[in-house]
Amino acid sequence: MFGALSNPNRAIIFRRLVSCCCDESESCSHDDMGSCVGDLGKNLKIAASTVSHHIKELNRAGLIKMERCGRMVKCCIDSKAIQELAEFFGVPAHEKLRAPTRHRKCV
Repeated sequence: MFGALSNPNRAIIFRRLVSCCCDESESCSHDDMGSCVGDLGKNLKIAASTVSHHIKELNRAGLIKMERCGRMVKCCIDSKAIQELAEFFGVPAHEKLRAPTRHRKCV
């Protein structure tokens, strides 16, 4: 996980998803998927193919989930990854790192 997040652009993409994805207690459903690949790459000043590469690396590391919707790929955080990161950093159980409970649009 840390290898994937060591890249600054991947860390930005992951933080964008954390800020807009579904509640940690549930798996992401089709309607709750955090954001489309194109939206996640906005303002990063990197090619779309590079954004796709970074998203694939985050997925391989188990940090995010991906779902194809026609020509679009939607992404959201993996709630298990958030829990593992919280445990690693010693966040008490009652203060688990989590995404907001409401869907917000990533920009």
